[in-house]
Amino acid sequence: MNAAQPDSAEPATALTVRVCAVILQDHRICLIHRERPDGDQYSLPGGLVHSDEEVPAALTRELREELDLDLSALPERPELRWVQDQITTRPGAEEPFRRIHLIHVLHLPPHSGFTMADTEQDAEDHARIIWVEVDRAARLHLYPAISEAIGALTSTQRQPAPVLLSPITDQTYRWR
Repeated sequence: MNAAQPDSAEPATALTVRVCAVILQDHRICLIHRERPDGDQYSLPGGLVHSDEEVPAALTRELREELDLDLSALPERPELRWVQDQITTRPGAEEPFRRIHLIHVLHLPPHSGFTMADTEQDAEDHARIIWVEVDRAARLHLYPAISEAIGALTSTQRQPAPVLLSPITDQTYRWR
């Protein structure tokens, strides 16, 4: 047996990577709000990393496309804070849906007046962009499922959430 080749290894599978951001300003978080038949859905702005793209460039592109937010105009860069694995079954699909979320935190200066779009700019449904108090956001149906992690952002009694968050599975998350 050749030591360079494992005897029973399966080929590596490519994972889809999604970048997104917890955008904070004045104790509020920016969310994309969609009304669905099974209830409201709140998502962090972001999207998929292209195969020829680095993670920071993908986040910059996605926030510009969705929110019309220019990261180069901000005094701080987004900070990669959490990673979350997702293996779920989407309604109507037979195969599991797999994705890795790279979740960044971005603090906008208080009362800065930075403007962003009121609706998601690159989606056909033009979902509303809303600002919600962080404590309230932690109780919403969020995608990715980071309620506990963002709740810890404003709490002085809890320890910070670990970098690797609990995975999103069919047992822990329901698509809306």
